[in-house]
Amino acid sequence: MLNGTEVAGSDRPPSAFPGQAEVFTIRNLAKVFGDEQPYLALDGIDLTIRSGEFLCLLGASGCGKSTLLNLLAGFEKPTSGELLYRGREIKGPSKERVMFFQDANAALLPWQTVQQNVEFGLRLQGLLYSERHRRAEECLELAGLVEHRHKVPSEISGGMRQRLQIARALAVDPDVFLMDEPFGALDAITRRRMHGALLDVWQRTRRTIVFVTHDILEALVLADRIAVMSTGPGSRIAHLASIDLDRPRHPSDPRLGRHFEELEDYLHTMSLSA
Repeated sequence: MLNGTEVAGSDRPPSAFPGQAEVFTIRNLAKVFGDEQPYLALDGIDLTIRSGEFLCLLGASGCGKSTLLNLLAGFEKPTSGELLYRGREIKGPSKERVMFFQDANAALLPWQTVQQNVEFGLRLQGLLYSERHRRAEECLELAGLVEHRHKVPSEISGGMRQRLQIARALAVDPDVFLMDEPFGALDAITRRRMHGALLDVWQRTRRTIVFVTHDILEALVLADRIAVMSTGPGSRIAHLASIDLDRPRHPSDPRLGRHFEELEDYLHTMSLSA
């Protein structure tokens, strides 16, 4: 269920220390693409992501953020090193780890209503109508979409479509949200609203979130920790920043400004040395 208890049929290992257990363990990971002209995309990645954490992967375009996210999702396999999900090797995609994309239209079923989109995964799981309806109702409430339940995706805004992605994912009770610049195509005002909506869902459900961005301020507003990735080839986690500030965080907060300057200087220095 959405309050953190286990769902029947889930293969999720129990957490010995809720809020502290290791969800992802990455040790000396490398990823090479191609055989005739191999390209070393990632090299020496070391990172631990804990249960309930909101972690942002920050870096310039092309630095391997999405590649690392695809590895966590099980869409790609590492060339070498260790990649574990809750102590087990990641061998492929799993319903426990749900991916979100920037183009919500590509992820949604355009001929189905908002509610039908949320119930889609539940129908695949074989849940009875009463249970599907109850679960969808809860997720629509969390995402603020109850009054739009009878509309199709083309009849709601871009921000609402992203919230619909979140509601549909919550319905199947995943352990992890993997988010690849999901708000990158939204205007600044809508993006700011989506930050609030996502944080509200995260604070109420405590899902583990790994969020890819190249926007320093977006990372600072959202994350518990920010993993800064170096430019490729051979990208690595060059810096880990802990953001110990209460939420909600406002861009005008001088403490946020200091973190911004430090991260901007770090990214600038890395770009000069690449």
